[in-house]
Amino acid sequence: MTDSDSKYRMTLSLNVLKHLGFGLYSNVPTVLSEAVANAWDADAEHVSIKIDPNGDRIEILDDGHGMSVEEANHKFLVVGYERRKTEAITKKFHRPVMGRKGIGKLSLFSIARTIEVYSRTEEEHHGFRMDADRIEQAIKDDEETAYYPESIYSDEFHSNVGTRIVLTNMKRKLHRTSAALRRRLARRFSILGASHHFEMELDCKPITIHDRGYHDKIQYIWTFGSRGIEAKSLASNVENVQERTGEITTGERSNYRVDGWIGTAREAGQLKESDTKESINKIVIMVRGKLAQEDILEEFGEGGIYSKYIIGEIHADFLDIDGQEDIATTSRQRIIEDDPRYQTLRSKVREELKEIQRQWSDLRNERGRESALHVPQIKEWYSKLTPDHRNAAKKLFGRIHQLPVDDESEKRKLFVSGILAFESLKLRHILYRLDDVAIENLGVLREAFIQLDDLEASVYYQIVKERLQVIRKLRGLADEGARERAMQEHLYKHLWLLDPSWERATHTEHMETRIKDALGGVYDSLTADQRSARLDIYYSTTGNKHVIIELKRASRVLVTSDLYVQLAKYRIAARKVLQSMGRENEPLEFVCVVGRPLRDWHDTVDGRDTSRSSLEALGARVVSYEELIENAQQAYQDYLASADDAGRVYRLIESIERDDLRDLSPPR
Repeated sequence: MTDSDSKYRMTLSLNVLKHLGFGLYSNVPTVLSEAVANAWDADAEHVSIKIDPNGDRIEILDDGHGMSVEEANHKFLVVGYERRKTEAITKKFHRPVMGRKGIGKLSLFSIARTIEVYSRTEEEHHGFRMDADRIEQAIKDDEETAYYPESIYSDEFHSNVGTRIVLTNMKRKLHRTSAALRRRLARRFSILGASHHFEMELDCKPITIHDRGYHDKIQYIWTFGSRGIEAKSLASNVENVQERTGEITTGERSNYRVDGWIGTAREAGQLKESDTKESINKIVIMVRGKLAQEDILEEFGEGGIYSKYIIGEIHADFLDIDGQEDIATTSRQRIIEDDPRYQTLRSKVREELKEIQRQWSDLRNERGRESALHVPQIKEWYSKLTPDHRNAAKKLFGRIHQLPVDDESEKRKLFVSGILAFESLKLRHILYRLDDVAIENLGVLREAFIQLDDLEASVYYQIVKERLQVIRKLRGLADEGARERAMQEHLYKHLWLLDPSWERATHTEHMETRIKDALGGVYDSLTADQRSARLDIYYSTTGNKHVIIELKRASRVLVTSDLYVQLAKYRIAARKVLQSMGRENEPLEFVCVVGRPLRDWHDTVDGRDTSRSSLEALGARVVSYEELIENAQQAYQDYLASADDAGRVYRLIESIERDDLRDLSPPR
């Protein structure tokens, strides 16, 4: 059959079809939505979408009024057909028509190269096929030539009135999950359900408003009109509802209004879909029951924390009023932003967001206070604060609760840090008051000292806990080489591993260079065996003492006499450097870290004592990697065990961290 034999004719500049149709939309849900909208406009009560398991065929079937051959030619196949000039309201259900310019049908070419359309009315049934390859050839031949779809007939078409569209020769395999596609389709329409006489199903399973999958995430909700009330009833975990007016008053007219809702989730992480990794931290715009814009929130560039929790659905039918200019972009996926109607909507949404931000902060502050006071230890601490301090603490807990931290153990750590910070600010306030304290009233000064001791003990408690974790990790390194490398990497910067009293060992680059150069010269004079035993050497200072640390390879077994000779040379070299700087009287200490006991320690009963005495004469000592770890761990554990008098904040933090507080959320 030739094109001229076809009873169908697509009337459109084929070049326009190329640009509008083949790449009109970018994703499957958007394309399917256009087909569903056509079914709505055809007064369908039911539309079914079936996707072949192999992802190479899609079928959309509706029970609308169907279309005759004449209607197919003069309406469906006329791109740019303005339906609303003849039918703005459907005949059977009096629905406001969604379609506007007859462009949406072209979206089917975005995902498929072959489109078959079968339709049945009360009087006739027929079908035709559109092929992208033939359309492209027609464009090459003559951009203004009409395209004639191929007439087809199928016994597969059902006996009821309606339309069936079959997409094949897919441009890409539809690697989709049914659940994700179901959610997306449910979110693109608000006209689902018996009240609208419209049902949609995917792969024989109904799609309902519950498939949107976000109502249960809403903690606080701000509603507008009847759709807002409906959303509130679906929000099973909502804690606070604020009814807002949907009326919009502008300088020119006052009959614009919005419907719908804006909500905030309990946790920001809830707005990230687990299967698709997509964010629903958006406010969508719906027009005539269909998604018109995916997100208006992004346009405001909101930087406040609250904006990370926002989700919403705003219905603004005034954006699409019959007789007024079309406000949608060519792609039909966004709204023309400089249109005055859209600017009016933006102003309304911005106004609501500012109010939501204020209320959300207050609600989360109160929720944060309740969450913190759900912990008995924090509640006791809070109860002893002055009224002013309680208000400040409440704000602090609220700020912590506003942070996008979903893990309760992490939130508990933030509460602990918050208490320390709060106590530090209290101390600062007391110190400010000292300028106004009379000499005879030393109570305030005493209070400052008590709080300072308390804070120091609390902060040091945190430090000790972290250090114990480091020590345990070192101990957990069973491989000697790994432990050796770890010690080499961290010992120099963390001399507390050698001696807990060496809290803030320091060094100067100039001094270190001179000492190391001198010791390097000594290294050249060592025997080959002494050199191979040496791993690395470090220099630092602490408490006006010069500390030289030598790490020995864990696998080498040494003797005291060899160490003595080597360290004596180091001592002479270091003394020369200090003398040249006029600091010859400052003490020197040498620490040798070894992996094995010295060979002569076991030669006699007092071998180790003899070795120790010999090296002490040089200001030197030997410690094994294992002893170093054991001594450091014991020292800090002893501190924790003996710190009962450290103060109230210390005891508070210790009790919070000791208890297994898995859930900070108070009962609702």
